[in-house]
Amino acid sequence: MGEQSESEHSAMLQRVYDAKNEAELASAYGEWSRRYDRDLLADGYVLPFFITAFVARYLPAGSGPILDAGVGTGLTGPYLAALGYQGLSGVDMSQDMLEMAGRRGCYADLKQAVLGEHLPWPDDHFAAFVSSGVFTTGHASAASLDELVRITRPGGYAIFNIRQSVFEENGFAAKLAEQESAGVIRPVEVSPPFAGFAFGKDDILGFVHVLEVL
Repeated sequence: MGEQSESEHSAMLQRVYDAKNEAELASAYGEWSRRYDRDLLADGYVLPFFITAFVARYLPAGSGPILDAGVGTGLTGPYLAALGYQGLSGVDMSQDMLEMAGRRGCYADLKQAVLGEHLPWPDDHFAAFVSSGVFTTGHASAASLDELVRITRPGGYAIFNIRQSVFEENGFAAKLAEQESAGVIRPVEVSPPFAGFAFGKDDILGFVHVLEVL
């Protein structure tokens, strides 16, 4: 990337983090959508690979439909498809991002909706939901987990990463404790903290959480 591109990338990333509401966030991602993959992969974005590895560890291919929550441009989908997972769905607030995801040809169903609000699927629909890079600064709230668990069937899995800096202060620790106490999820695995980028951002750490839905 040239100097100008790096500057544009930093400006777009800052705009995303500074968004004050869903409309501003969707607008920022819409503007960024055509350069999003190139910018993130230039920084060595590894989360789609990590999430796919955890799916393969716990959910055999053919177990049922999987939701990619906060699908963005669909970076995770091709790796799941390459491992034999079918019936992939995606949800995102940005229609521009969804259009990019649709071009990958691996999602059977893509819907526009906001995580944290009602999601357009029935109870117990998915064998798992996955989410990569969504539970971070200024993005989907801990309350998003209620709807995501609702549409995941008993015995299914929730597999997602949470940025270390927002886990406590944005209510994710409390939400997971609440769901466990209510008997709707069972914690299965939490990864050690790791950097979501291979280059130059080793201070941005997060965990992968694996939960079984009860």
